[in-house]
Amino acid sequence: MHASSSPVLRDPGDIGDFERAAPWPQRAPAHSILDVFERAATRFAERPALTMLMTGEPDERPRVVSYAQLLDLIRRAANAFSALAGPRPVVAYMLPNLIETHAVLWGAECVGSSLPVNFLLQPGAIAELLRAAEADILVALGPHPRLDIWEKALEVQRLLPGLRLVRADAAVAGDDGAHDLGALLAAARGDALTCAPSAGGDAVAAYFHTGGTTGEPKLVQHTHTNQICAAFGAATLLNLDEHTVLTQGFPMFHVAAAMPCGLGPFLHGAHVLMMSPGGYREPAMVRNYWRIVERYRVTVAGGVPTAVGAILDVALDGADISSVQLGLTGGAPAPRAMSQRWEQVTGTRLHEVLGMTETAGVVSVAPRHGAHRIGSVGFPIPYTRAEVRRLLPDGGVGEVLPAGQTGALVISGPHVSPGYRNPAHDKGVFTADGLIGGDLAYTDSEGRLFVCGRSKDLIIRSGHNIDPEMIEQALTDHPSVALAAAVGQPDVYAGELPVVYVRLRPGAAASEPELRAHAQARIDERPAWPRQIYIVDDIPLTSVGKIFKPALRLDATRRLVESVLAHELQLADADVEVANTARGLEVRIALGSDDAAERDRVRAAFEGYLFSTRVDA
Repeated sequence: MHASSSPVLRDPGDIGDFERAAPWPQRAPAHSILDVFERAATRFAERPALTMLMTGEPDERPRVVSYAQLLDLIRRAANAFSALAGPRPVVAYMLPNLIETHAVLWGAECVGSSLPVNFLLQPGAIAELLRAAEADILVALGPHPRLDIWEKALEVQRLLPGLRLVRADAAVAGDDGAHDLGALLAAARGDALTCAPSAGGDAVAAYFHTGGTTGEPKLVQHTHTNQICAAFGAATLLNLDEHTVLTQGFPMFHVAAAMPCGLGPFLHGAHVLMMSPGGYREPAMVRNYWRIVERYRVTVAGGVPTAVGAILDVALDGADISSVQLGLTGGAPAPRAMSQRWEQVTGTRLHEVLGMTETAGVVSVAPRHGAHRIGSVGFPIPYTRAEVRRLLPDGGVGEVLPAGQTGALVISGPHVSPGYRNPAHDKGVFTADGLIGGDLAYTDSEGRLFVCGRSKDLIIRSGHNIDPEMIEQALTDHPSVALAAAVGQPDVYAGELPVVYVRLRPGAAASEPELRAHAQARIDERPAWPRQIYIVDDIPLTSVGKIFKPALRLDATRRLVESVLAHELQLADADVEVANTARGLEVRIALGSDDAAERDRVRAAFEGYLFSTRVDA
């Protein structure tokens, strides 16, 4: 094991001393994104910055890019974008994880702004994002036998006629008149910028979208300072350096891929392994994970909790993983049982990162050194503050709460975005008190931060607030459970009752009564005992591996309605649809008969529930 030259910060005392020794403007490792890569290329010129893994098979010969080569690519992209669209271009991209994706992201930020786009969205939603950001250029993966990114890009261009379209890494040639990224990069200079660089500092470097895909897009502005502070803070608490080898499987449109797993490692000369264009969604990356760790002597391993769970289901099969120094996870709470299993398999600790798009991807990190507490997301990164404040009925916040009391997490510091591109979206989020992002949290006596859910995810049973994570932790402690997700199911008396969806481990077995007894033995609050446990083959996830609870709430409502129809009204053949509308949850029931009395009977059965009901013939 090597000795790190980074400061060792174990607790709030160390972090406070570090902050007092030098203010942020003096401590900041760079003023702009261009500075980051120019300084890295000077210090670590021939060291590998990125390795692009496609299969992870032993005979693979991956593409490796050094820090000097990465800077060359970034400058070429910056020059190409400026030549194509003029000064300060806004460059959107729809790309899988590729070396060129880094060139596009950082090249755009060196001379203008980037707009990473989730290519799983539909063309209309994508066009709205580009329109809101006033994008000049869209870089998209060219025609591909398995992905429809290019088809979506052409549709977006039809919706936005002035958009300049750039085709990247096409498997087959196209005659659509788009610019070719490879040709643009080859023709541009890589030794220097031929245009004015971004001013850095408080200039906007990127727009990351958040807040779902319906309604007006919510674009979070990132300044250069925001991104550098967040990346520096995470890397400092984790003691990343030029000897670090880190696996990266987040999609490159997600802030975690760009900051804690991108810019943070790059600040310190680390080596980032890109785990296939599809990240951990590529089965080979999971199947070969431990052999990849052995081959590349990975020191920082991990991913989102769902990916970590899948990796832990893969046998080591003799792989030498002694290089691993720590596990890293984020994007969603890590179940306690998963953290314990990680320690058993790797002999290292699983460190959690708490991040938000509005904080450039990082709020707090469990430090590499010092006492470790499973379930904690550690301490706020240097130069920032994260306070637990009393949540008021109007959505505002009151006083700072003592250790052990749950409240709203309020964040401030140079990593916090100046706000959404549309200031109308700032209300209730970017406040005079700080950023109120919707997380519920508490601290322990030593200042560690514990996130215990989202205010909007709370299950409210007859006025009793139930933390869904308490239920989920109880179920994932069961050896047969791979994943658990608790949501509120409508109830005519209590408003809602807790139910939980459970996915079992491959080859494992467990009955509903067994899981119910297991949960009740571990949940102290009787109102939080799950009313129903649904054992399912799959639990819906977002594109970055987070549990997608809106879909589960709809399913829980549908199950409730179908149960009432079948068992109370003897109408098992009725069709039920549940949808979120502008006015809230709506249940639509098609009876298949034109009996007005029957429709009235059905309407009466659902009076009092917290959803609207439409009954059709």
